[in-house]
Amino acid sequence: FFDKRMDRVIEISSMGIRVNPARMRAQLSLAGQEAKADLPFHKLLLEGKLPQTMGGGIGQSRLCLLLMGKAHIGEVQTSIWDPETEQSCARSQVILL
Repeated sequence: FFDKRMDRVIEISSMGIRVNPARMRAQLSLAGQEAKADLPFHKLLLEGKLPQTMGGGIGQSRLCLLLMGKAHIGEVQTSIWDPETEQSCARSQVILL
């Protein structure tokens, strides 16, 4: 869908994550991003503490973003945001959940 108000395309289809620890290690290595293995999500998945398949469906949060006319996905779903995203949203008066 094209969001005229925000002048951008919004993909509302499934954005599920499907990766196992071995593939994640291989992908991090190929990208030269092995240090990301210490990030919270990556670490939990690599330690087998997360399911290998998460998400999927119609992109409910993205559909809500479109229908509610919000600027950032964080206005319709909770998550852990990096400080840069939090600061950028605060400057733009976007309230993250």
